[in-house]
Amino acid sequence: MADKHPPPNPMKLIGRAARAFTRIADGELREFGFATGQFPVLIALKGGKALSQAELARLAQVEQSSMAQLLNRMERDGLVERVPDPADKRSRLISLTADAARRMPKAKAVMEARTQQAMAGFTEQEAAQLVDLLLRLNQALDRMGGESAS
Repeated sequence: MADKHPPPNPMKLIGRAARAFTRIADGELREFGFATGQFPVLIALKGGKALSQAELARLAQVEQSSMAQLLNRMERDGLVERVPDPADKRSRLISLTADAARRMPKAKAVMEARTQQAMAGFTEQEAAQLVDLLLRLNQALDRMGGESAS
């Protein structure tokens, strides 16, 4: 009787896919001064509205300390700037620099092109199903995170 191997852990496969995509995209994004890890911040700020560090951390679903480190690097690299909060002079809001906003469309095009390339082997139906399954997985993980926080 042949040994039956258990199916691969889907979370490991998702992590592997995310790491591979990041490695591939980051190589091209460097040309524009960006990295994939910065995209949650860049997208949150692209509309021109300045946000607090706490709001950016919430949107990116990362800890405040991780967001602080990311924002420090992004500020150093000229991607974001901290501006005084008109509602609270002790606080600062984060906004995208004009230079970063100008470079974003090309970086976004790289991300979209690599996503299309990665999904090229899927039919439209398979791609839609994958998106649906991942949305459900993220909802379940969000619920789990909410349970552990309470």
